[in-house]
Amino acid sequence: MAVILSLVIVLIGSLVAHNVQTSSGDVTVKDVRFVGDNGNILSAKLFTPTNMDPQQKHPAVLTMHGYINTREVQDAFNIEFARRGYVVLAMDMQGHGYSEQEPIELTSRGAIAGLSYLRNLGFVDKEKVAVEGHSMGAWSTLAAANAHPDWVHTVIQVGSSTETFGAGEVTAESEFNYAVVFGKYDEFAKLMWEVPQAKQIVDTDKLKKVFGTDSTVTPKKLYGSFDNQSARMLFIPNETHPSNHWSTESATYVLDFLQQAIPAPNPIDASDQVWKTKEFGTLAAMIGALMFLFSFAANLLRTDYFKSIVQPIPAYKGYKTKASWAIGAIIAAAVPALTYFQFQKWGTEWLPVNSFWPQSLTNGFVVWVLLNALIGAVLFAVWHFVSNKKQSANAYNYGISNATEGFKLDLSKVGKSALLAIYSVGALLGLTMLADAAFLVDFRIWVMAFKPMNWAQFVIMIKYLAPFLLFFLVNGALLHGQFRMKEGKTERGTAWKWFFANVAINTVGIIVLIMISYIPLFTTEEIDVTKSLLSIVAFQFVFINFLVATISTFFYRKTGTIYLGAFINGLLVTWYIVAGQAVQFAGQEAAVTGSVAVSVVSALVIIVTLGLKGKKSTVVSSENTTIAK
Repeated sequence: MAVILSLVIVLIGSLVAHNVQTSSGDVTVKDVRFVGDNGNILSAKLFTPTNMDPQQKHPAVLTMHGYINTREVQDAFNIEFARRGYVVLAMDMQGHGYSEQEPIELTSRGAIAGLSYLRNLGFVDKEKVAVEGHSMGAWSTLAAANAHPDWVHTVIQVGSSTETFGAGEVTAESEFNYAVVFGKYDEFAKLMWEVPQAKQIVDTDKLKKVFGTDSTVTPKKLYGSFDNQSARMLFIPNETHPSNHWSTESATYVLDFLQQAIPAPNPIDASDQVWKTKEFGTLAAMIGALMFLFSFAANLLRTDYFKSIVQPIPAYKGYKTKASWAIGAIIAAAVPALTYFQFQKWGTEWLPVNSFWPQSLTNGFVVWVLLNALIGAVLFAVWHFVSNKKQSANAYNYGISNATEGFKLDLSKVGKSALLAIYSVGALLGLTMLADAAFLVDFRIWVMAFKPMNWAQFVIMIKYLAPFLLFFLVNGALLHGQFRMKEGKTERGTAWKWFFANVAINTVGIIVLIMISYIPLFTTEEIDVTKSLLSIVAFQFVFINFLVATISTFFYRKTGTIYLGAFINGLLVTWYIVAGQAVQFAGQEAAVTGSVAVSVVSALVIIVTLGLKGKKSTVVSSENTTIAK
């Protein structure tokens, strides 16, 4: 019944999102591919009026997201542009989403190719083409516009700047309308405009140069004229950099400027927006999909084949006092936050992108999780041998061992746990692919998304899996061994107590880290620019760590060991990270050799073989090695 309910929620959420995305059938949305500037394949969503006359010419907009995002993040603009009758090409920047990285780094990052593709559609009016981008996507679209100013009628930059990283000084001379939307609390004011506070951009020389004035630029004031494509406008909404693409205020400014520059075929007031309904639809679908994961795996645990991995929850052998538990939990919550910036900095330095691990930020995450796993394992061992061993606690009490005495590990049960995790996460991946095929939506809210993977992303995920899996094994031992709380009066009460405790241990440190970064930003309007990107990324780790604690707790209570939860978390989180990150190493597909594919298949065969042992199972023991009947 739970599986059916979850699928109904997924279906309803996806239908709502699809209905908004297609403007109740008035807009057609297609997934398209085209060749980039250097032979790489680029990905985009193409929005067109459903009943348009292909013999007529229609105004069009090219949109591009920012760094480590994908085309869907621009939906606040994509959907609203399309509702108003514009043809919209929403691109995945090169190396992001389903767009391949190109072998030669160009400042347009695929935007020139996208602009060329859009302009050459037979139904697009080449004289009425606009570009809109966020952050790095805005740098890219501006670079394309400056390279071909005769191709572009209007340029809108959101959370970005001019004259940065190759944007060129020609912007001031280019004959296109130009608008800048830059939040009051934008984390990249120093990087983008070389000022400590975003509001100070009004006095920067490069903004005044583009606006054609020697005086302070006044927000919302029109400089130049729409009549001769010299219009210039600045908007400073009360928001941060990542909230630009989750903002009705920013969307209003963008829509109003575009409709003045290029009148909409279907004019709608700029404040009339529906895009958030689509976001809540995909959020409902994501919740339903995660419900499906839990219920699907729980149902598999009831089958004759998999029920052998279920064992009673071990007797409690943990902290004797609440105070000692609290001190340990605070340390456990603090360590990931205290090491967050430094370990990831080391990661990008120690592990530069390469053909095996081609994602820069993910490489930083790898070092962060591995060193945190090491710290966690050392602290766990110290606690056990110095304190908890006196209670005769062993690996079984911590959910690590399958046997009540010594350290004995039934590999067939571990193999079955891995196989069940593969089935469950694979079913969830299949569900995302069905939603994409039927409705062209993924499961998301804001920048937090589960996206279908293509083959290249799947292979990259397999390569990154081991370090994340190791971390979740250690995390599971900490949550259910060292920090497991005593049972309450009722089973439900115990479940909720464990859930809240584990979520707190996994998330509170990151939440405090975010507060340390953002309270000064909202009070002084300044932030350490060297930590800006990772401060923004930290928001996603609150979501991830909440989900990890929930999965780990649920399946520990179901099986009495840490393995099923750790395997599911390893697969799910690695998929989530890899599918949402940028690939910086060009020619990644060419680097995927047959040996890698064979290794992947071989690993799966070994897991299946271990799971299919049946009545016989290999047991690894600290005392001896035997075959258990």
